[in-house]
Amino acid sequence: MGPKRRILPFFIPNAGCGHACVFCDQRLISGGAASVEPGDVCRAYMEYAGVPGGVVQGDGSAFQNSCLSMPLPVEVAFYGGSFTAIPEELQNGLLEAAQLFLRLDPRNSLRVSTRPDCIDGLAAARLKRYGVSTVELGAQSMCDEVLALSRRDHTAADVERASAVVRGAGLSLILQMMTGLPGDTREKSLHTARRFAEIAPDGVRVYPTVVVKGTRLYDMWKCGTYDEHNVEDAVELCAEICEIFENSGIPVIRLGLNPTDELSAGAAAAGAYHPAFGELVYSKVYYNKAARLLKEAPAGSDVTVAVAKGRMSMMTGQRRGNITALTEEFALKSLRVVEADLARWEIDVVF
Repeated sequence: MGPKRRILPFFIPNAGCGHACVFCDQRLISGGAASVEPGDVCRAYMEYAGVPGGVVQGDGSAFQNSCLSMPLPVEVAFYGGSFTAIPEELQNGLLEAAQLFLRLDPRNSLRVSTRPDCIDGLAAARLKRYGVSTVELGAQSMCDEVLALSRRDHTAADVERASAVVRGAGLSLILQMMTGLPGDTREKSLHTARRFAEIAPDGVRVYPTVVVKGTRLYDMWKCGTYDEHNVEDAVELCAEICEIFENSGIPVIRLGLNPTDELSAGAAAAGAYHPAFGELVYSKVYYNKAARLLKEAPAGSDVTVAVAKGRMSMMTGQRRGNITALTEEFALKSLRVVEADLARWEIDVVF
């Protein structure tokens, strides 16, 4: 996935999208009401670089030097909506404004998000010419029934075609999936994860379905035609999905919606919304790994679980929940967690 970088997100909620997905309210999900304009990109970067008054003085050399001295590269990311479906003039204007990043620091990069049915070879080639390095596709599911019930208006075949287009243009590919959509099941979500693994993207985002007020899904939930995908079930399922991607060498770069004030204040009426969802899932992954190894532990054992550095909290779980549950499930005398020189997801159990 490349070196660490700071993401500078710009949201284009629902811009260009003529579809009415049952779960979607991009304004609430993104936390912003207005779509971005080219001038917003220029102003935000000048503020980020510390340019007084947001104006580049003289020949711009001081501005350039301040950017090159920044410890982390910047990735300009156009999220939400369907970037390649908005008017081409606006696309080009946003990408032109973002050139400032690329000219001032070769480490900086551009990323856009779009739908699988809104990108073709010509669009991908144009993105490449503007210096875009990564395209995210909102695939959501590889089950056509789930896509139809969710009113996505594209198919699993569209996801495969678009993925090939993105790769063919020499761009990095990120796939987004959702769990718990209308008509979805555990088996269908695992099928989507396995199909994603076959496509072999450079990374994935996994978003359990959240019932947002004002959406068609909210109406379906209120009248009983949709059963919510609750946090507990979503954590169990996403832990399995994470292991599929881990075993395929595919990074999971996001788990769950990014918390916003509106969602946390009640706009998320039901479903798998939790401000620390990713942490819950990773703790479950570690729990599952430890449980498989502890099946051979004699009752009454003193057990030590070793994990990679920086991973102790995930193994321990919130309020030491993993420690308590594993100790009780396997009738252990004690269980302690230590750090060791291990790979990121590797664990070692001694008893």
